[in-house]
Amino acid sequence: MIDTTNLYVSRGADSRIIVVKSIEGWPTYGGGLMAKPLIMGEHMTSSENTFTNGTGAPVHVYAHESLVYMVRGRIKTTIGEGDLILELGDTFLHPTGMPQTVEALEDSTMVEIKSPAPDITNFFEW
Repeated sequence: MIDTTNLYVSRGADSRIIVVKSIEGWPTYGGGLMAKPLIMGEHMTSSENTFTNGTGAPVHVYAHESLVYMVRGRIKTTIGEGDLILELGDTFLHPTGMPQTVEALEDSTMVEIKSPAPDITNFFEW
């Protein structure tokens, strides 16, 4: 029998942390944004993203959906024409093709799931 355990599990302690300088080609601003790619499947990928207070990304558009769960902190996001303040426990959707922004109002961490799965090595430009 073949042991497939490591094909379906990502150990957080083993994940590489990436300093993100741009999103969809647009430079981030303020403080810092770090992404820890967690796991990539055939149709989706996930990462843990940490923002320092004041860090953000200008208006950008994804060719995929993003579901985001707030683990800590507070962020302001614009999705289309609407501004939202999100905090611990909130979940939100950035739809495909919809203009969006994000800015940390305090140190924040979120878990993000993207589908269809972009090539994470190209997505974060590392």
